[in-house]
Amino acid sequence: MDVRILSATHKNLSQLVAEGKFREDLFYRVNVIELRVPCLRERLEDVPELAEAILRRLGRRMKITAPLLSKSALAALVSYAFPGNVRELENVLERAITLSTSGEISASDIQLRPTPGFAVADPPDNGHSTTAAVLGDHLIDIEREAIVKALEKTRYNKTAAAKVLGMSFRALRYRIKKLGIE
Repeated sequence: MDVRILSATHKNLSQLVAEGKFREDLFYRVNVIELRVPCLRERLEDVPELAEAILRRLGRRMKITAPLLSKSALAALVSYAFPGNVRELENVLERAITLSTSGEISASDIQLRPTPGFAVADPPDNGHSTTAAVLGDHLIDIEREAIVKALEKTRYNKTAAAKVLGMSFRALRYRIKKLGIE
């Protein structure tokens, strides 16, 4: 039998091997080809194409003509942080199809949940890179400040801080590491 296994993790396995928290022999068995796929909020320029493909697939599954996204709906999606990654985009679009009363999904059909603790990646450069960079830096500062305040409020209990911020423990741990807070 010829078998190929595809596995995914959000953890740095080579670091875990070095720390003695992951078996080295198992690491070399599963790490034949490593692909790093950035989370959706780090590649928001992919949202329009992904949304279109998801809408086509949902349309086929629901046996309807795939609806189009209005410019305002697309703008809402591209400015959202997607803590739930591509799965969340799929759920948002499926809900939007259900709520849409026409063949076009409007911004009002897109229901995005507030995402405290998640900064949106810098938007694609459209000639305003200085403004985008300043905004991106400002959002990162706000995010860092919110996380630090939540940690201080909970006496550095990350589980409680994640609850205060309305995010998962895993997402908080990722943001802490990415922002260099610890």
